[in-house]
Amino acid sequence: MESMGVAPAEMGAVEAPQPVIWDELAPGLVVNPTNLRKEFEENGYLVLPRIYSPEECEKLRVRMAEMLHEFDPQKEIENHGKQVFSSSDNKQHAEDSRKYFLESGDKIRFFFEEDAFDEHGNLKQSKEQSINKVGHALHDLEPVFSEFSRAPALEKLSEWLGIEDPRLLQGMYIFKQPRIGGEVVPHQDATFLYTDPISCIGFWIALEPATKENGCLWAWPGSHKDGLRDGRRFVREGNTTTKFVPPPPASPGAWADASNYVPLEVDVGTLIVIHGCVVHMSYANTSEKSRQAYTLHVIEGKAKYPEDNWLQMADPPVGFHPATPAAQ
Repeated sequence: MESMGVAPAEMGAVEAPQPVIWDELAPGLVVNPTNLRKEFEENGYLVLPRIYSPEECEKLRVRMAEMLHEFDPQKEIENHGKQVFSSSDNKQHAEDSRKYFLESGDKIRFFFEEDAFDEHGNLKQSKEQSINKVGHALHDLEPVFSEFSRAPALEKLSEWLGIEDPRLLQGMYIFKQPRIGGEVVPHQDATFLYTDPISCIGFWIALEPATKENGCLWAWPGSHKDGLRDGRRFVREGNTTTKFVPPPPASPGAWADASNYVPLEVDVGTLIVIHGCVVHMSYANTSEKSRQAYTLHVIEGKAKYPEDNWLQMADPPVGFHPATPAAQ
């Protein structure tokens, strides 16, 4: 997929300002900040290949494999119940895992696929092939993920896109498991990570090839221009209950029209930048290949982050250069 803001070096000069060449991050890729921002404002997303090297992506996959090896699902289930994650409009997570889910903003927690368990409550496959995602503070609590999340490319992109005082809010590792990787229904990220004014930006990085067969992202170009649908937010009520305000409509309307969406099939190391109000989705993965990805969400430090947002943490989110604690 070719992007207006990105062109191979051999295509020659582009409009002012002078193009910036990311020699280390994307060899041979010429990036024009002005065109990049125009494309983002027009479509609500960007597709930028080769922002991360295969080696950087492999480092993230290896670290997550180590974390999964150390993870004891039986102990977790005994302590917290089955931590099943669903993206359906009416069931964001299972009844017995709400507190676990709501307390994950400044922790690293593991969530299973809906179809991971049999009728007796036992895993149908290995734990490594049963997890839906791990989140939501990988970017702060895991050094390998923190380094990946604070790459110069993401900081520079945040600047070019006009994000003022960017704060890293949420880091998730998404597996999209073979055969059982669940559908993610059409949604807007700002519903879940609301700020006033809206400032949420998603950085989605492919750690494996993402295709239509294994559940790549699909986006509705330009849908962000309509703003946040009905002002809908996903909020918490106390420490154990969540709800959509206002409730989802009885009919999804145009959101259910598949012809509105385009597939974003990408290779390893590609970065997809997602506006908080662009409608996007992914189909279930019924293939034999996983579609692992890492997602980081950023908000503006000056924007108000409501206390009833579902995602909360003990301390305010920090930026690309967190302060180093003073020596004792």
